[in-house]
Amino acid sequence: MEKEKRSLFQRFLLWREKNIKEKQFILILSFLVGIFTAITALILKMLIHWIQNFLTNNFNTTEANYLYLVYPVVGIFLAGLFVRYVVKDDISHGVTKILYAISRRQGRIKRHNTWSSVIASSITIGFGGSVGAEAPIVLTGSAIGSNLGSVFKMEHRTLMLLVGCGAAGAIAGIFKAPIAGLVFTLEVLMIDLTMTSLLPLLISAVTAATVSYITTGTEAMFKFHLDQAFEMERIPYVIMLGIFCGLVSLYFTRAMNSVEGVFGKLKGPYQKLALGGIMLSILIFLFPPLYGEGYDTIELLLNGTSNADWDTVMNNSFFYGHGNLLLLYLMLIILFKVFASSATNGGGGCGGIFAPSLYLGCIAGFVFAFFSNKFDFSYYLPEKNFALMGMAGVMSGVMHAPLTGVFLIAELTGGYDLFLPLMIVAASSYLTIIVFEPHSIYSMRLAKKGELLTHHKDKAVLTLMKVENVVEKDFVVVHPEMDLGELVKAISASRRNIFPVTDKAGILIGIVILDDIRNIMFRQELYHRFTVGKLMIAIPARLYDTDSMEQVMRTFDDTQAWNLPVVDEEGHYLGFVSKSKIFNSYRQVLVHFSED
Repeated sequence: MEKEKRSLFQRFLLWREKNIKEKQFILILSFLVGIFTAITALILKMLIHWIQNFLTNNFNTTEANYLYLVYPVVGIFLAGLFVRYVVKDDISHGVTKILYAISRRQGRIKRHNTWSSVIASSITIGFGGSVGAEAPIVLTGSAIGSNLGSVFKMEHRTLMLLVGCGAAGAIAGIFKAPIAGLVFTLEVLMIDLTMTSLLPLLISAVTAATVSYITTGTEAMFKFHLDQAFEMERIPYVIMLGIFCGLVSLYFTRAMNSVEGVFGKLKGPYQKLALGGIMLSILIFLFPPLYGEGYDTIELLLNGTSNADWDTVMNNSFFYGHGNLLLLYLMLIILFKVFASSATNGGGGCGGIFAPSLYLGCIAGFVFAFFSNKFDFSYYLPEKNFALMGMAGVMSGVMHAPLTGVFLIAELTGGYDLFLPLMIVAASSYLTIIVFEPHSIYSMRLAKKGELLTHHKDKAVLTLMKVENVVEKDFVVVHPEMDLGELVKAISASRRNIFPVTDKAGILIGIVILDDIRNIMFRQELYHRFTVGKLMIAIPARLYDTDSMEQVMRTFDDTQAWNLPVVDEEGHYLGFVSKSKIFNSYRQVLVHFSED
């Protein structure tokens, strides 16, 4: 039966190759990716809301609820068990995984990522994990695109495009934001914008958004009504808000990396669970708005019109009824949100930083306007407008994606009337953080390893190349105890003029260059007098099989060598890399990479 299915599928592939052109088939695949990602996003949101409502439906709003100390720990424990014993693979840092798949795995994402992140993140967030569902669904969408392309045997350049289609569809589907989905893919995942790539990305984004509209209605995700139109006199305040959001983004990025570093040093999963669980449960118990994605808080700050409305953010906590402490309460949430998010993922949960960025930005914008209105009576700043702008500011800063921030917030809220101030805040925030952090929170891990694909064409091509693909292994290996006569025999059997010298364990200890011994190699009376150990010279530099191609080229430039040996981490000889081989490979990749 399986053989029949296989042959049927193979016949379909052959029929497709004959009857449907490649470009047209890519458009069909992008349409399917849009449908599948939107349905997956819908399932994830339903699971999260069902778990949250089931667990917190009977909570008392006028006092602290001690179950906040229990639920988050249970959530990250269950998610951790699922990842360790069912998935058996690391599924955290979803967007970083996509960037890695594009730059180092030719667009291939493991098949389990089409479902594993959905289950793990719904458990994590439903039980109160202080992270977002967007990065998991973006990874899921990209995995759907990658695996759908693999099923139909598409080449790796098309796989990379389908990964982008999955990401665009995921953002468009979960946020009802097709333009933001497209811009996110171009800005964060750095898929090159060509006419060939633009249409599939658009189709996936529009299809996913349409499915979301059909299933959940056409209203924006956050209801926002502009009570006060933007006035040009507020531009200086808007710029200051952008700078403030940039500094909040910097704090969030660096604090998250520091806390993740602490979790990374813990060896056992139960140590991580203990630390993450204690941090998360205590923070959520003291600050219930940290529970889950925090979208209820965003809705409240965007639609509240008075102190009585805004004070409800302190429901379910010890702060209930203390409206005079609202500003302090929100500032403490800004301070501790990063610890709650890091503890969630570090403790074994699964989630992203999309929602935390929106959440922090909304509160930061609200606090900025509220503080200004409280202590500066010369000019009134509408809190809800600044809360909206703050969302664009922090998202732009954390992700290094100002256009994504602008379009996402405009589409999320329908706040198109504030397009100009959104752009000002996003640009100001980005320009502020770029002074301190050249890479986004997603890309910095890969940038440190030289594995980040960028819009810089030369660097992108080098990133796509791998050392293992340019290593030449037809060099004849000699050993230090061999005499000149044995070396001459080796020379006669080789087409090369360099001979790597290794010890008995295969460790590279030097090289013999043909030109250095040409004057004695035909004097037979010297054959037993000289050994390879005496004739070999030191290696100008060693390349490691783990080096990035950018590091390899830097080493070639520093040494002015034409051939360099490659070794593993223990120093075992693997082969040689030549400049000519790199240039040939570079030209091939560049032509392939640049084709429209």
